[in-house]
Amino acid sequence: MSTPASSSTIGPRGGAVATASSERPRRSAATWLAILFFAGALLFGGIALALRDVFYLRLATEALIFGGLALSVDLLLGRVGLLPLGQALFFGLGAYVSALVLKNWSDSFWLALGVTLAFSAVVGLIGGLIAIRAKGVYFALISFGLAQVLSKVVYNTRELGASDGIIGVPSAHIMWGVNSATPSGFFLVVLAFIGALYLVLRYLMDTPVGRQLDAIRTNEHRVSFLGEDPWRYKLGAFVAAACIAGCSGALYPMLRGFVSPELMFFQVSGNAVINVIVGGTGTLIGPLYGSAILTGLRSVVGSFTTHHHIVIGVLFVMVVILMPRGLIGYAIPALERRLDARRNQKENR
Repeated sequence: MSTPASSSTIGPRGGAVATASSERPRRSAATWLAILFFAGALLFGGIALALRDVFYLRLATEALIFGGLALSVDLLLGRVGLLPLGQALFFGLGAYVSALVLKNWSDSFWLALGVTLAFSAVVGLIGGLIAIRAKGVYFALISFGLAQVLSKVVYNTRELGASDGIIGVPSAHIMWGVNSATPSGFFLVVLAFIGALYLVLRYLMDTPVGRQLDAIRTNEHRVSFLGEDPWRYKLGAFVAAACIAGCSGALYPMLRGFVSPELMFFQVSGNAVINVIVGGTGTLIGPLYGSAILTGLRSVVGSFTTHHHIVIGVLFVMVVILMPRGLIGYAIPALERRLDARRNQKENR
């Protein structure tokens, strides 16, 4: 909605120049929650660094890496309405490509990330051409089948380490004085990378392309009647999700120093879907919260009992029953109401 004329002045070329007070953008609840997440992550990293607790710093880095995988799932599930049960394919593929580049070519972080991005785009395009011809549960099963096929190929390929995977991946050189073997430096790099991914997706969802994806999720046939081709948008979203998952996977061997075929298994895809549903489908920031909460729970509860999957399962069932929109999906409307009430109070003074 356009602003009132009284809130602007005339500029040197006759254009309207908005005054600072009336044109100041209002932050939405999702923006505040995103600021809270990244500020909290920085605070957590600072405390862990001060205490010299490498374990929790690396655990937080791993949660962010799997948060990138959850972001790719949310792009397909929350925005396009496609349930990917095999997104671990691209995550594991990115991890293998990155490990091979670091071990055989160069220790450059940027080269490993660039090669992984190109490889993920090509494989994502091939996978998308196969998978998005189907809809609903058939799309989910095809994506699951593709991941199973590739994971079995990797599992039986001796040149890729077979069931043992690739071990002894050297640390990646990022910039002067910073490499992936430095826990605090690599944590900040991964945090910046995931933050950039989040901002790009937020921007993309506010463009006409993002609105077309929302329209396809709501009613694909109506988009076709309006003269647009839903298939083209769905293929683009699938390739973008593959690139996000692949690049997130590329960071894994830099953190852990190894990769294994288990990264492509259904359990990784299932955990990513659970992270998205618990955090809040379609919110973009929700999957990052979900990944942080569930990765922390798995580690903390898993240190006490080997049956930690029961705790995760109970939490998942409770969220689905009591909060089907996820934790952040419920928090955003409540926070919006508080922000609106606060703005109204300021305007009435």
